[in-house]
Amino acid sequence: MVFPSDFRFGVASAAYQIEGAARQGGRGPSIWDTFSHTPGRVEGSATGDVACDHYHRWREDLELMAGLGVDTYRLSLAWPRIIPTGRGEVNPEGIAFYRELLEGLREKGIRPVVTLYHWDLPQALQDAGGWVNRETAHAFADYARVVARELGDLVDLWITLNEPWCTAFLGHASGVHAPGHTDPAEALTAAHHLNLAHGLATRVLREELGEETQVSISLNIHVTRPVLPDDDAHLAAVRRIDHVGNHIFLGPLLEGSYPTELVAETREVTDWSFVQEGDLALIRQRLDVLSLNYYTVTYVRPAGEGGAAASSGGHGHGAASPWVGCEDIEFLEPEGPTTEMGWGIDETGL
Repeated sequence: MVFPSDFRFGVASAAYQIEGAARQGGRGPSIWDTFSHTPGRVEGSATGDVACDHYHRWREDLELMAGLGVDTYRLSLAWPRIIPTGRGEVNPEGIAFYRELLEGLREKGIRPVVTLYHWDLPQALQDAGGWVNRETAHAFADYARVVARELGDLVDLWITLNEPWCTAFLGHASGVHAPGHTDPAEALTAAHHLNLAHGLATRVLREELGEETQVSISLNIHVTRPVLPDDDAHLAAVRRIDHVGNHIFLGPLLEGSYPTELVAETREVTDWSFVQEGDLALIRQRLDVLSLNYYTVTYVRPAGEGGAAASSGGHGHGAASPWVGCEDIEFLEPEGPTTEMGWGIDETGL
């Protein structure tokens, strides 16, 4: 395969997954600190207290990336390292850490792609309702403004949110991610407030850095196929998963609306009154790049048909389903080779 001359080979990370130094440098607690320290929440009781110790070893890590020939590095900033309680006082140690890191990347010729939010909500904001509280979206915009002013000269491409589907549905419906809730109505509310946060932050970034500022959002698109491709009920199951798995974000972001089918399919869960006048226009900002994270292909069928074993759809075994409004749909266990997480390896889904 010949790659185009402008193709970029990169690597990616997330602050909570690599930084460590959870109680150092002025960082405040996040929902993942709370979640991972709660017995029974994480396999093996693993936490991000130390992780890869990137906070102390980032210079070595830059050397490793440079040695690999990496020309792009997608990293996330830890909101609680910059604003420990989510709103208010800015932590100068956090700003200094990220400024030195971003300068180091540029010195190595590595382009930084910066994600503002990769799941580590400040615990103080969660105590006030988290993403179910509309005010969290406005707090996120305030955080984006601080980052733009302090670090904007070092960033070429911004990603507002990483995989908001996981935050909303794994965090609030199935409960396998922080904050560990199992309330379908909460999940839909959180999804909308995450969309709103993206719109508000995008507007702020361009206010602070200029209209040509490059902004993206990273979505984990669900590639779903019917077990029986000629069966209307199986095809309908695929469409419903597509609505709550993909178009709950793609619709507002690209078209300025939620699918009418999604609203109908979840009418017994919520009345969608959390969507206020003007929200959808605000969410539909110009996207310079649509970032997609692809993992696997899943196969679905209506529940109760029997045959091959059903699974959780590749998203862990929580107390409830993350697929709000789709509880009567089954996912099949993958056939053939799988990743260590049990996801089927299928390049055709890309």
